Amino acid sequence: MRSLAIAALLTTAPGLAQQSPSAADAEVHALKVRGDVYMLVGAGGNITVSVTNGGVLLVDTGLAQNSEKVLAAIKTITDQPVRYIINTHAHLDHTGGNEKIALSGSTLAGGNFAATIQDAASGAEIFAHENVLLRMGKPPATGRAAIPFRALPTDTYHSPEMRLSALYHGEPIRIIHQPAAHTDGDSIVVFTRTDVISTGDLFTTTSYPFVDLERGGNVQGIIDGLNRLLDLALPYFRSEGGTMIIPGHGRLCDMADVAYYRDMVTIIRDRVEDQIKRGKTLEQVKDAKLTLDYDPRYGNPDRFVEGVYRSLSGGRLSTDR
Repeated sequence: MRSLAIAALLTTAPGLAQQSPSAADAEVHALKVRGDVYMLVGAGGNITVSVTNGGVLLVDTGLAQNSEKVLAAIKTITDQPVRYIINTHAHLDHTGGNEKIALSGSTLAGGNFAATIQDAASGAEIFAHENVLLRMGKPPATGRAAIPFRALPTDTYHSPEMRLSALYHGEPIRIIHQPAAHTDGDSIVVFTRTDVISTGDLFTTTSYPFVDLERGGNVQGIIDGLNRLLDLALPYFRSEGGTMIIPGHGRLCDMADVAYYRDMVTIIRDRVEDQIKRGKTLEQVKDAKLTLDYDPRYGNPDRFVEGVYRSLSGGRLSTDR
């Protein structure tokens, strides 16, 4: 458990997947959550592994350079091939391993077409909200490499929710879109029989939320998403235990942890909103140290405060009192 905690602390902060040396060098460990659901830590973002007789389903794939470590960690759990991948959003610390890990697996349905389409059975299917595909498929900024075609989602949904039948992977799975939250393509993944929820970077334990405004994020959407997690989860005795929640980064959690995090985000949003109503600029809001009581736990608040400020002011950065 000590090594798991250290590995969790070495994961990259949520956001644009700045591939830090600590994340690239970290070991990938498997933690059994419940039933046939496991959590991999140390790959970048946390990865959820669901094992069935028909194969393996993953939620997210970590950083690209950790793909071999992820595959090795899966082998310590099962010899089943990877059949399906679900991406919770587009950031590279959660999608970087898509290409290599997907190519290591195979689809169940693809074999039906293999006689006429040469590579139809080659590679796992990758599910995501359509906004993830749109973000990942955009031409890259100058100086950045394009995302490989085989790393892109192969199946997308645009409705509020997508459901995967137990016929394919052993238990019904709900993939719920949370609009304009961490990004505009966030998905919450609910393992209904096992009572486990994988959140992506909508919820983390290692830092303040990253409000990715450039990719459609908004602080109110994050709060709405955290409230939705609380609606989906169930407590056990005096709110501890019950539904197990796998965050985008950090340790395994339950409903109470989400409630504390939701309260923190809501309190800071209200504090920033009050400062905006008083005509304060972003720099003045940062100087007010509105997050001081939470900083020892969540670290540097500047990016979060800016995201909240811009969310509440329509993206504007006021320079006037």
